[in-house]
Amino acid sequence: MNWYLKVLQQYADFSGRARRKEYWMFTLFNIIFFYALLFILGAIAEATGIIWVIFIAYIYSFAMLIPNLAVIVRRLHDIGKSGAYFFVLFIPIAGFIWLLVLLCMEGEARANQWGEDPKGVGNDRMISQIGKE
Repeated sequence: MNWYLKVLQQYADFSGRARRKEYWMFTLFNIIFFYALLFILGAIAEATGIIWVIFIAYIYSFAMLIPNLAVIVRRLHDIGKSGAYFFVLFIPIAGFIWLLVLLCMEGEARANQWGEDPKGVGNDRMISQIGKE
């Protein structure tokens, strides 16, 4: 939940880097909230006969568009790619798969032009390097 709130606090921040965990936890909670909201509003619409309340879920989805784009761009920065790589989505099917692979890649373990490694230097980074050298 903290990762979700962290992304919302950086609502339109397209600079810097975002680790995989930040991106995927935001995406997970975003999907959970959307479908929970859709379920609740669907039940309300069914009980009251007011169908348009379901559109509130789509308003939520639209409101999450900017933070979602921002965290994707920061995630691409973490792997050393420009935010322009987002536009590979416009390549049918292959673009989605390509972007998905990029979003799953481990970030650069050093500073790059978009900032320091968001994982920082510490035990996690040192432990992950064991056996790689």
